[in-house]
Amino acid sequence: MQITPAEIAETLAMVSQQHLDIRTITLGLNLRACTHEDINVMARKVYDRMTTAAEKLVPTAEQLEREFGIPIVNKRISVTPVAEICGAVAAQDLTPIAEAMDKAGKEVGVDFVGGFSALVQKGATASDTKLMNSIPHALAVTDNVCSSVNVASTRAGINMDAVWKMANTVIDTAKATADRDCIGAAKLVVFANAVEDNPFMAGAFHGSGEADAVVNVGVSGPGVVRNVLANMPKDASVTEIAEAIKATAFKITRAGELMARNASERLGVQQGILDLSLAPTPAEGDSVAEILEAIGVGQCGGPGTTAALAMLNDAVKKGGVMASSSVGGLSGAFIPVSEDAGMIRAAESGALCLEKLEAMTCVCSVGLDMIAIPGDTTPEAIFGIIADEAAIGVINTKTTAVRVIPAIGRSAGETLEFGGLLGSAPIMHVNEHAGTVFAHRGGRFPAPINSLKN
Repeated sequence: MQITPAEIAETLAMVSQQHLDIRTITLGLNLRACTHEDINVMARKVYDRMTTAAEKLVPTAEQLEREFGIPIVNKRISVTPVAEICGAVAAQDLTPIAEAMDKAGKEVGVDFVGGFSALVQKGATASDTKLMNSIPHALAVTDNVCSSVNVASTRAGINMDAVWKMANTVIDTAKATADRDCIGAAKLVVFANAVEDNPFMAGAFHGSGEADAVVNVGVSGPGVVRNVLANMPKDASVTEIAEAIKATAFKITRAGELMARNASERLGVQQGILDLSLAPTPAEGDSVAEILEAIGVGQCGGPGTTAALAMLNDAVKKGGVMASSSVGGLSGAFIPVSEDAGMIRAAESGALCLEKLEAMTCVCSVGLDMIAIPGDTTPEAIFGIIADEAAIGVINTKTTAVRVIPAIGRSAGETLEFGGLLGSAPIMHVNEHAGTVFAHRGGRFPAPINSLKN
């Protein structure tokens, strides 16, 4: 599909006026050749592999920015889930691998490195357990490493033992970085139905079905969609609104396709997927919440919010798949509270609560994302939050996730400040009626009947 000069000119207007950007170019790397029983030897091999393979990633991305005039906000690396390559490692603490990943990422100049991860939806190996035990320390002593654990899938059900383990791990990770606004927990996500080609953090990892090296690109553009809708008449029908979103998503995706194609050619690696996710930033106007309000919801979180978000997510996907044959990852609309100025306002005003956010996750790209909760929230309550989200994902055959940040020593109504893309998070109230029995039952939530599709 040819990309015309007129399309490029229109895209440049989106960049200069409406916050359009390429949110990330993520280089996915296979680390399976780095295995070794000595963790220090393995850490060196991981560092060497990453620095060699990603040597040209940042210079290439910066050259593309200059040539096409489209900002690339983040350059990232994702790697094979670390638990999968540490089966032979004798050490109990896998932090040295995370430190090698962090050091390599800094050496090549990327913003984040993902893949300190484990997939335990049906059960945990000894290596998986080591990784989960290592997360709090690993995220405390590294700056740019992100971690994810997949605890559920439609095919396997929910590993309730892993959910309980991760509820406690989230708290331990927050405590380990309590002096830095609990930033460690902001780099940790718990998944159901995690995808293997996601370019976005904190959940990116390089899946087992991927090539040795792949470029995945994540596009953004909520400001562009908001601008289009703000200029539509108040009496425009929902059908007309959906068509306008589709047309805009098509244009945004074309910009991403252009960048992805060029990045792949110049780096000499396979072009992976294009993730068209409306990923907001704290900047005014670059907000998914404000898109919902432009559609006509009084304030994000009010009645009608879930319906408007469902329509938005569907229209974005429909527009995106027409613009690229490689749309994948998550693709849709993200609703991270701390990263969206409109979401922050809605949470602070009381229009948006945790329960409404959970309802919204049924129809958006992922789940409860970047939500600060009181520091004394019990592990049973966090277990329940993760289990509820996992159930939504498993039953509806979609990706869901939980990235909550227990604000150690702080209460609802206060704020955590992360800065940059992570923004600031108002601490939200958590329902205190989780009980003490459900979280301790253990076992496995069986796969639902709709998993039997063979």
